[in-house]
Amino acid sequence: MLTTLRSNPEIAVFLTVAIGYPLGKIEYRGFSLGSVTTTLLVGILVGQLDIAVSHDLAMVFFLLFLFAVGYGVGPQFVRALAQDGAKQALFATVVSVVFVATAYIVARVAGYDAGYGSGLFAGASTVSAALGLSTNTIQGLGLSLEQTRSMVGALSTAFAMTYIYGTVGSIFIICQIGPRLLRIDLPSACRSYETRLGGLGDPADTSWHHFIIRAYHLSDNAPQVGKTVAQVEDSLPHSRVFFDRIRRADQMIDAHEDTVLQAGDTVSVAGARGTLGMLFSRGSEEVEDPEMLDVPAGGTDVVVTKRAYDGKTLSDLAHDPLTHGLFLVRIRRGASGTDIPVLPQTQIHRGDVLTVIGRPQRIRAVLGVIGRADFSTTETDVTAIFLAIALGALIGIPIVTVAGVPLTLSMAGGVLIAGIAAGWQRFVYPAFGNVPPQVTWFMNVVGLNIFIAVIGITSGPSFVAGVQQMGLSLFLWGMAVTTIPIIIALLIGKYIFRFDDALVLGCCAGACISTPSLGMIASQAHSKVPALGYTVPYAVSNTLLTIGGIVIVLLLQ
Repeated sequence: MLTTLRSNPEIAVFLTVAIGYPLGKIEYRGFSLGSVTTTLLVGILVGQLDIAVSHDLAMVFFLLFLFAVGYGVGPQFVRALAQDGAKQALFATVVSVVFVATAYIVARVAGYDAGYGSGLFAGASTVSAALGLSTNTIQGLGLSLEQTRSMVGALSTAFAMTYIYGTVGSIFIICQIGPRLLRIDLPSACRSYETRLGGLGDPADTSWHHFIIRAYHLSDNAPQVGKTVAQVEDSLPHSRVFFDRIRRADQMIDAHEDTVLQAGDTVSVAGARGTLGMLFSRGSEEVEDPEMLDVPAGGTDVVVTKRAYDGKTLSDLAHDPLTHGLFLVRIRRGASGTDIPVLPQTQIHRGDVLTVIGRPQRIRAVLGVIGRADFSTTETDVTAIFLAIALGALIGIPIVTVAGVPLTLSMAGGVLIAGIAAGWQRFVYPAFGNVPPQVTWFMNVVGLNIFIAVIGITSGPSFVAGVQQMGLSLFLWGMAVTTIPIIIALLIGKYIFRFDDALVLGCCAGACISTPSLGMIASQAHSKVPALGYTVPYAVSNTLLTIGGIVIVLLLQ
């Protein structure tokens, strides 16, 4: 077996991911190491067998991963720089600079070289992508093969030793220490913010997401008899109802706007509970009709692309005749698909994905005005992906020497920027560069884990020596690089940027790219309001901290 693995190192890579990836999913009391850490550790173990794997294989998959990262954050990143997310974008920029500065100062004080320093930065800030950019930059320094291998091995060692606290520590500081440090009563702050967003306002607005489906049998004296479906739906201008199907005698027919309701009809209607009770209070009897009530609940995802609707509140949309008969059940924002609260004064942004329920005719009418359907096809625009990666790599290759220091984006940095540009182009021109979510998931997860597996295998022989040499001190320095920037982020978010108490922890979770923290914050707050502060900082920090991997190497070389 050993001979086979040495002769066929690609098998060792697949085995490393196959073993390491599921180990990262194992949880103990809500804590898991994560697939990146476990894949790296398994790779280091496999690397003890002295298996040689070409770094070119790692770079191919890493470039795919970086493109997917950029593609996902592109729309939110560009919007943050150009529009009303500027304040949150500036906050994320400051936090990113603090992370890089802290890692650099600690590395200097501890006497670490570019390998240990960049690994310390990537692990303590939990930016796996920075590990790849640092590796790529180290290999471009013109060092000897032995020096390069030693430095990459040191990078992997530092990353593995600091990543665990980086993950756990960020969650604990933001979610447990944060509210106490800033003296925030999070549930109360979120309730107050929801009230300002109209959470206790017009029932017509809250019916966007509180709806039920009921079946009613119409008798002779029902006020709906003799009216068209459109007339009944429009009879309550401040409420939202829509008819789905009608049972007439032995026939089941779809409800259209011009369908005239008759005595004896059984209709299935969706709307707010109170609205339906008021509308069918006379001449109607609610019935249990399984066939009528067996209506698919899945909605249509609509991507907001039109400028005219950018910044509109849900209250504005609720009173727009165009949206009558539609129900908004979900809003997702940003690369991570973060759910944001559905409240009357919640603003929608270009790029938001609205999940709406209603009759197909209504939805088609809205699509023509608000945006486009997010029907994720199975076909991927392979040409656009690979062309963008090639162009980005070419842009990143040139090296500019300033005061004797070689400066370059590197191929990896260029591909990240190309991914951002491609993601924005796809958003602006939907016909361009379709990459279904399943494909971006594959590029993200598989691309990163194969890269990490190769790094682990190649640096395995030097890992044990690195741990013996650095010992506990590296772990403790990693704690400092994680803790100091997050504490600073909390304080400046509250007292300098003056974010609302309901948003400041979400802003910090985004700026520190700690997605688990957002989930815990929302759970503690019993609200999705903190998510309103998460998406823009996440997009900006995810990009800047990744590029920080290059900066750290250049500063410490």
